[in-house]
Amino acid sequence: MTSHARLLLADAGEAADLAAFLVRLLRFDRAAAVRLQAVSGSGAQAAGQDVLAVFGRLPLGGSGALAVRTARLAGLDAPVDRTVSAGRLLEDIDESANAVTLPASVTGPAWAGLLPPRTGWRLVAEPPAFEVVPELMAGVREFKERSAAVPEPHRTRAVLDALADEIWSRPLTAAPELPLRAAHASYVIGFLKPAAPLTVHRAGGWLRLSAPAGSVAVRSAAAPGAGLGLSPLRGR
Repeated sequence: MTSHARLLLADAGEAADLAAFLVRLLRFDRAAAVRLQAVSGSGAQAAGQDVLAVFGRLPLGGSGALAVRTARLAGLDAPVDRTVSAGRLLEDIDESANAVTLPASVTGPAWAGLLPPRTGWRLVAEPPAFEVVPELMAGVREFKERSAAVPEPHRTRAVLDALADEIWSRPLTAAPELPLRAAHASYVIGFLKPAAPLTVHRAGGWLRLSAPAGSVAVRSAAAPGAGLGLSPLRGR
């Protein structure tokens, strides 16, 4: 497949939704890269569907979370697996045609080579969003209050990252297997909504929080080095 191949998305509005995802991602890092994978129906989790998966990393404290946005394709000539500039991908989205032109590959960050697996996930929880959101907002308020209380000369990135890690590493009450970081990432990237159905799955050393609009994956403390793969998650 050439560097400038064009993919047509199957569902109306998907190009606009993908653009919104990239805009949110770029707010965290204007130089962000994303990993793209497009697979045919025979390799997709939903048989018969060609799927595009876009992986982006959200830096939340010293750790991070992977946000995954998937979309059904109207067709696929050949599989795609490349890392590209998020900004350039955003520029190459044609919302009127519900299509995206793939930019050339770039040298990717280390996280892009360590993706969650596509298969082997088991359900561990179904936390209600009406319980998750208030706990998340309490964490946001705590971070703002405690960071504001740090004297300006000492309010360094390292200090703020340590504070963020303390708060977002706490277990989610409604799903103790999952760190609050996953819910925070899902919220800031636009997946977590007050009435959205949520599920938590585990595969090896990975945990995944899924909502209808997309998924967030984080590494768990258990089974370090396990669960690495190069296939897309289904977040829809």
